[in-house]
Amino acid sequence: MAALRRLLCGGKSHVSVLLRREFHRSSPAALQVNVRDALNQALDEEIERDERVFLLGEEVAQYDGAYKAAKTYYMSAGRVSVPIVFRGPNGASAGVAAQHSQCFAAWYAHCPGLKVLSPWSAEDAKGLLKAAIRDDNPVVMLENELMYGVPFELSEEAQSKDFVIPIGKEGIDCEVINLRTIRPMDTETIEASVTKTNHLVTVEGGWPQFGVGAEICAKIMEGPAFNYLDAPVFRVTGADVPMPYAKILEDNCIPQVKDIIFAVKKTLNVI
Repeated sequence: MAALRRLLCGGKSHVSVLLRREFHRSSPAALQVNVRDALNQALDEEIERDERVFLLGEEVAQYDGAYKAAKTYYMSAGRVSVPIVFRGPNGASAGVAAQHSQCFAAWYAHCPGLKVLSPWSAEDAKGLLKAAIRDDNPVVMLENELMYGVPFELSEEAQSKDFVIPIGKEGIDCEVINLRTIRPMDTETIEASVTKTNHLVTVEGGWPQFGVGAEICAKIMEGPAFNYLDAPVFRVTGADVPMPYAKILEDNCIPQVKDIIFAVKKTLNVI
């Protein structure tokens, strides 16, 4: 009772403090969007953004097909671009046998001049379709029919009307650890990353022999994270030579973006 009397005598300030202590705001749940809705969002946003964008459905209008469109830019010596997108279901479906279950990715990709896209998630579908619509080349969008109704978390970035995924970029997500301190080394963070991603690529500007990357490799192999590796650790280092003066040689002696990309692809066995 004494505590209640003090609260009532304290006035509104005490009540507001109590309310602030009793209630808290939880972070909003991630937006769930299925692939079909993500595709529709992309179409709506691009039609709204650019008045030149329009839709043609099956048996709605006459067209000459993707193959002729792919050759127009080449045969016009680059004077006539063909900004058109062909999209439709592709690959295996459910319960329709050979009549409708077939992947045409290799067929379309075989034709020079066509860009061929194959999205997986809702974010892929939205970002790639928007990029395809904005592209000046003919693009074939192959959509997995079984994925249309599957929901995915859509990041805040992907919810923007300006979100696009550049065509030609692989969908490899890398977790980057900026060590900042070499000694003592944050081994726990590295081990946690390996446990989650099952791969490891180290990047350093120094020479390879007895380097920081070599020490990281040793720590991983001697620790519990070793059993989580799905491939050998790859090191990206400076060249094992004294630094040359010539600019082109200097560039080839220090890690470049292409070197990191190559190492990542190699550890994922995609090259």
